[in-house]
Amino acid sequence: MATTFTSPDELPGAVGSHLGHSEWLEIDQDRINLFADATGDHQWIHVDPEMAAAGPFGATIAHGYLTLALTNFLLPQVVQVEGISMGINYGTNRMRFPSPVPVGSRVRVSAELVEVDEVPGGYQTVIRATVEIEGSDRPACVVDAVSRFLR
Repeated sequence: MATTFTSPDELPGAVGSHLGHSEWLEIDQDRINLFADATGDHQWIHVDPEMAAAGPFGATIAHGYLTLALTNFLLPQVVQVEGISMGINYGTNRMRFPSPVPVGSRVRVSAELVEVDEVPGGYQTVIRATVEIEGSDRPACVVDAVSRFLR
């Protein structure tokens, strides 16, 4: 269940709050291949299961940027801001890929509201999104996602 703010004016009071977790999402080879086609990144560690089986990870792995892009799909499951005219992905601050995501893994996002600043027409937030891999102690991705919520 998403943490819901009924107004952007509630955001500053929630700095430091853990917002919750998304549902688990399985990363299958079809998703990896579609991302490879969309970006032109057909490196064998992503798209060649036979070669990847003999490689360093024992299977194909998701692209790091696929893992990052999935935060845009998973974060709305964690946090909703109502009473806005528009939400804008403004960018990212620090972003890292501590661990690869092998094909067949399930991932989810855990989110924390780490910063809120008032900007003309609303608020800018920094939400630390951690992409967790089921059964792993190390995250796949940690990103400080910057968003604007305008009245």
